[in-house]
Amino acid sequence: MLLPGARGPLTELLFSNLVTEPHAWRTPLTFDGDPLSGDDFHLALYCCYELHYRGFDDVDERWEWNPSLLAFRAALEERFEAALFGAVDRDAGSSSVTAHLIELAGSDGGPSLARYLETRGTAAQFIEFMIHRSAYQLKEADPHSWAIPRLEGPPKAALLEIQTDEYGGGDPERIHAVLFARSMGAVGLDASYGAYLDALPGATLATVNLMSFFGLHRRWRGAIVGHLALFEMTSTEPNRRYGNGLRRLGFGEDATFFFDEHVEADSVHEQIAAHDLGGGLARQDPTLTADIIFGARSLLFLEDRWTRHLLDSWSSDRSSLLGSDRVPLRA
Repeated sequence: MLLPGARGPLTELLFSNLVTEPHAWRTPLTFDGDPLSGDDFHLALYCCYELHYRGFDDVDERWEWNPSLLAFRAALEERFEAALFGAVDRDAGSSSVTAHLIELAGSDGGPSLARYLETRGTAAQFIEFMIHRSAYQLKEADPHSWAIPRLEGPPKAALLEIQTDEYGGGDPERIHAVLFARSMGAVGLDASYGAYLDALPGATLATVNLMSFFGLHRRWRGAIVGHLALFEMTSTEPNRRYGNGLRRLGFGEDATFFFDEHVEADSVHEQIAAHDLGGGLARQDPTLTADIIFGARSLLFLEDRWTRHLLDSWSSDRSSLLGSDRVPLRA
């Protein structure tokens, strides 16, 4: 994967440094852009985080821990965190974490993207949806795995039980990221890691940046647990609908297998996530209760903004991606 095109002053500054030898540079005092969904802002943050995943072929790997790069990232994170604090309720209430997570999972706070794609979505819209999701699904489970060394005892065991399934239970062909790549190929998309980064808007990148932000900071270990718990608890029904939608459009098992697999796997994960992971961590360390709930609510908040971006774009008969010229199909 190569660095994408710059989108504004933040990515221009970042990329102009990353294409050179690692060195010291000054972080600007002011930042432009929406810290919740800005295209320039979240592409910059996403690329900072990507240095901790697979990196970029045109970026020296020594940049990963460069102090100037970390200072730049920290300044972005500070604004992202402040914006989340201003938008997401941090009150954990008096219910147990398990009960609270179950309540959040059952809430219907906005339009259903899965229901739309199941019943009305076109093949072109489904392909757009999969391009959006590729930002996370092609590295599925990796952001949550940062929490493994930060936990101990029963919550750690619960997390590993979920993650083992995500990584295919030892079978490389059943790693969920591999299954999603297979689905992408079945609908004619390029399944190469990062192939569509140039086309992904800030609203999409923010949903992935949230996981990296929580996962990479030990102080937010409760939030990444809450995020994963609710992610697993709200996965089964949407994935069933996505599979149904693909079948309605005439796609076969190669396209639907990823979604069908999640219906089965996540129906088991729901209980582990609610009771043993989220609830278990709160019982083990009650001081993390509010963070667990904050992580879950932050997931719902940014996913709702992303869903509205897609549905609003489609209702206006326009693409939800950035530029049709940035969306190459598989050769």
